[in-house]
Amino acid sequence: MDYSPIWISLKTTAVSTAVTFVLGILAAWFCVGIKNKRLKAALDGIFTMPLVLPPTVAGFFLLYIFGAKRPVGEFVQEVFGFKIAFSWIATVISATVVSFPLMYRSAKSGFEQIDQNMIDEAKMMGMSDIKILVYILVPVSLPSIVSGTILALTRGLGEYGATAMLAGNIAGKTRTLPLAVYSTVAAGHMEEAWIYVAVILAVAFVSVFIMNCYGERSETVKL
Repeated sequence: MDYSPIWISLKTTAVSTAVTFVLGILAAWFCVGIKNKRLKAALDGIFTMPLVLPPTVAGFFLLYIFGAKRPVGEFVQEVFGFKIAFSWIATVISATVVSFPLMYRSAKSGFEQIDQNMIDEAKMMGMSDIKILVYILVPVSLPSIVSGTILALTRGLGEYGATAMLAGNIAGKTRTLPLAVYSTVAAGHMEEAWIYVAVILAVAFVSVFIMNCYGERSETVKL
């Protein structure tokens, strides 16, 4: 039994969720503040695109950007001395990109439901945009942000297509749980595949259970 896919997936999911949490909130905050409707719609489409694209297509674009022979990939290799493609970092990038829209849209939905008068009053009191984000937008939108975080976590854990394209399926290095399920089934090791599937199901169920419990608690507090 190879336990490395479990460890690799847990590391990848933890890091990608943390990155997605920050980027998703900042992107939602930035997009909500845009007054130009066309520009706002265009940015929203770009931020949401990874959600509607097939994961392999997202992986194709990532490989095109971060490949060893591409400008970004070459720059990282020359400056930092390592390749992004087919490395553990590639699993994090893939999981972050495909899970980002879930965090972004959840945070954006929460921000848009906040009374604009509350924000205007905060500005009149001299609060900066950053303080408004930290002390008003995020706390008031916390249920949406928690939901987005959990959805991003489970999506990152289950990422397959983009990871296979950018990171490959290297045992002990980039083989995450979904890739391990595919590899073990292809090799006919069904019992081992069931263990990997059980881990994914357990994490997904616990995550959704926590999200539902938190949602019910938030509704109770509002009442």
